[in-house]
Amino acid sequence: MVALIIFLVVFLLAVAVFYLTAEWKIYAKAGKPGWAIFIPIYNIIVFLEIVGKPWWWIFLLMIPFVNFVLLIILIHKLSLSFGKDAGFTVGLLFLSWLFIPILAFGSAKYVGPGGAPAVQPEA
Repeated sequence: MVALIIFLVVFLLAVAVFYLTAEWKIYAKAGKPGWAIFIPIYNIIVFLEIVGKPWWWIFLLMIPFVNFVLLIILIHKLSLSFGKDAGFTVGLLFLSWLFIPILAFGSAKYVGPGGAPAVQPEA
């Protein structure tokens, strides 16, 4: 019994580290600091920047039922930000354990907040 518990703990820690690595990679692809995923509240603000929404949406995410709708919108904006379509959004919603690593480690490139082309500074 103890061996099973140890196995489960090690397995869950490995899954958590893999998922955090995937999130870090997504932030890095978007040109944001990957370490931001470890800072509560700040990680949401950075995520809102990645998808092209204002920082004050964090307050809207605290409203019950509104947050559910906004999270779907934000996930769709994340999908668009990496050049993906609505089908990928559905995958992120229902199979996030599979689609987050695909987004992080796959060939997807960050195209800009919410799918808008990123503005390149002039040299």
